[in-house]
Amino acid sequence: MRWNLRMKAAERGIWKSTEMRRRLAEAGLEISAGKMSALWTSTPTTIRLDDLDIICTVLQCEPTDLLIREPEKVAARTAPRQATKPAVGGSVVAPRFGQHRTVPPA
Repeated sequence: MRWNLRMKAAERGIWKSTEMRRRLAEAGLEISAGKMSALWTSTPTTIRLDDLDIICTVLQCEPTDLLIREPEKVAARTAPRQATKPAVGGSVVAPRFGQHRTVPPA
């Protein structure tokens, strides 16, 4: 996911995080300067739904305007897995615990 807060804020004429923080406070969401800086400069790993609701109200947008899907990143993370090939000779050695342990083929 890509976080699009700054672009949506700019579309509403909000160019600084301090201005955004002030507007959020007016709407009932008190955010620390540190948290506002993190929201402004990077993608949050988590966000409360109540906070997201107020942010969307202030920016007059929908959550889908702030959270942009990146399917190519998902595809890159879920690359096709290669099937494991049996060992030389066609047999797969499975370990056993206890007295009768398996030994790799010679």
